[in-house]
Parts: sequence; C-alpha cells; structure tokens
Amino acid sequence: MANIQFRDLQRQYDHIKEAIDSNIQSVISSAHFISGPEVKTLEATLASYVGVKHCISCANGTDAISIALMAHGVGAGDAVFVPDFTFFSSGECPATIGATPIYVDVLSTTYNMNPTSLTSAVEKVISEGQLKPRAVVAVDLFGQPFDVPAIKTICDKYGLLLLEDAAQGFGGSYTTPAGEKKMACSLGDIATTSFFPAKPLGCYGDGGAIFTNDDNIALLCRSIAVHGKDTQNLDDPNAKYNNIRLGMNSRLDTLQAGVLLGKFETFRDEELDKVNHVASLYSDLLKDVEGLTIPTVLEGMYSSWAQYTIQLPEGVVRSEVQKTLKADGIPTNIYYIKPMHLQGAFMNTRSAEADCPNTERLCNSVLCLPIHPYLEDSEVEFIAEKLKSVLK
Repeated sequence: MANIQFRDLQRQYDHIKEAIDSNIQSVISSAHFISGPEVKTLEATLASYVGVKHCISCANGTDAISIALMAHGVGAGDAVFVPDFTFFSSGECPATIGATPIYVDVLSTTYNMNPTSLTSAVEKVISEGQLKPRAVVAVDLFGQPFDVPAIKTICDKYGLLLLEDAAQGFGGSYTTPAGEKKMACSLGDIATTSFFPAKPLGCYGDGGAIFTNDDNIALLCRSIAVHGKDTQNLDDPNAKYNNIRLGMNSRLDTLQAGVLLGKFETFRDEELDKVNHVASLYSDLLKDVEGLTIPTVLEGMYSSWAQYTIQLPEGVVRSEVQKTLKADGIPTNIYYIKPMHLQGAFMNTRSAEADCPNTERLCNSVLCLPIHPYLEDSEVEFIAEKLKSVLK
C-alpha cells in the first residue's frame, strides 16, 4: 500500500493541474497581484453558490470572524457564546476585539454546539448581570452544519447575533423540513469561512471570506478589511487613504483567488460527492466495531467532511493506536486535544469557567482518520482493517 496522505493536495493538483496553472499564469502575466479582477469574480461565484447577496473575501478565516463581529459592533462588555470543542480562532476572535467568549458544550454525536448547554450559558450570563449576551459563534465542525433550527430559535429568543463559522463547513448544507436546501455560509445572520489549504475548498496559502445579505454590513466588512477605508467610494483607488474607522489589513491575494476559481467547479461537481462516498465507506466498514463511535450526520444535513472523526473505545490508549497506524503508513490527527476554556490564554478569566463534560471526554477520545476526495476505496479498506486490528 502506497504512503497515504491525511489530506492529499498533490493528487488534487494532479487532477486539476491545467485549470490551476492557467489561472496562476494569467495573474502573473497581468501583474495585478492585489485586488485583481479574479477576486471580484470569485466573490460573485461564491455568493451565488451559497445563495447570499454578498461575499467579502479577506486574508484568512480568523480575520473573517473578527471583521464580522466588528461590523456588528461587538466588543467590550459583550458575551459571545462559542463551542468549547473547536479551533482556537472561534474564541480568540471575540476576545481579541474585547468581548468575552463564553464556552458552551457540544453534542457527542455531531461535535457541534449543544442547544441545551447554550441556553444554560445564556441564562447564567443574564443572571450574573455583568456582561451583555450579544452573539453566538455556531461552528460547522468537521463539515456538518450546526443544529440550525434549535440554535436559531435560541438566538431569536434572546436577541443574539448568529454568526455561522463555516471554516470547515463550506459546501455543506441543511435541508429544512419543508424541503428547502440552504447552503453552509447562509445559515446565520452572517457567516465566515476559511480557504486554508486543508479545508474542503482550499487555496495555496491563507484566505477567507464573509457572507451576508445585509448591504450595510457588507460595506462595513469591506471597509474594516482595508484599514477602515471610506465606504462611500469603494471603487476610488484613493479611498484607502481616507480612513473613517479603525480596521485591519486583510485582503485575499489575486493569486489565491485564481487558485480557488481553478478549484471551484471540480469541488462543486466532483469532490463533495467523492468525499461523501469515502465517509460512507468508512462508516460501513467501522459501524460494527465494539466500543467505537463513528460520526453521526443528522437528517437533513449534508457534510463537506473536513475531517472524519471517530471516538475510540474506553480504555484504549490513543497514542498507541496512532503509533501503530503510523508504522503502517497511516497518518492520523487529533482535533481537538484541549478544551477551549482550558487554553492558557483564558486562564483566570471569566472564559475559563465552563461546564462542558462532553468536550472534556471528546478531547481524550477523538481520532481523525485520513479523508479527502481522492482517497481510493482500497486505501479506505486498508485503513479500516488496520484500525480494527489495532483495536482487537
């Protein structure tokens, strides 16, 4: 068995090489490396795909969250509710702009925010009376959208901004009971995503985007992303020298827009189906392994499978499983090894207070297996058999 990659970007490149090379050469030939026409084309393409009015590209998914919160005026004195089991950016961004992240437990089945835990966290903040409940960062973890109806109902009840963090979820979707299909990045009041290379739709560096239907918020996001430039004359090349608010330097390079445009059609038309096939094959092969928990995709949800995350049986030493699989040429990763509320950055702060038993258990038991659209059936079968052998 050939050496297996956790996320095989080389195979992907070999498959779409012609489109990628052509777009990169076009950008280089034009020498329009910042805010070139490919950026606007990409934004229009992705907005249409997601089904929202505006896509605002930026330098990375972390900036996207910060910009989205800043555009809504979130800051000091505000409580922002974030899953305890997620990547650091989801909580780092609210804290960086002066808000207080409040950590909420997740569901052991989907790894996404637990609505019951969210309600408890909101009501506790209200009872304490020190912070204003302001926003929820609902993460589409590992590719599956968050529990849309439940979380949205809670946000509506308490008047909270619903920010969908779809850094791992681009390409996923939620179909309502009435049969309406809604794409990830259209499921909140505002949404963000990441184009980090290993994401479902990734570029060849850093990149991110914000999605909204609000015209004014879109203008604010564009302003904040370029040093708070004048929003009334965005197309004026001198607008960036008329700075009417504090912002940041967060632009998507034209080269990265070209790469994403080169990848997009294959992502939409082939890769999503292929990666779902890989996930289904994994689940079929592993569903009867005693004590092993495979991922759950809820009815109406479609995952873009940024990760395939299992929970090892109780008592199994995870490091030994990883070591044995690595010896057979099978890479694995752990997302995530530490709850957010226990990160050193939040030590001795209100954010360190959390009642998140599911998160703490998951951090000790999860293991992510290789998954990508170009993983062959024989490789999936090889991985599954080696895993079963280790667990026996």
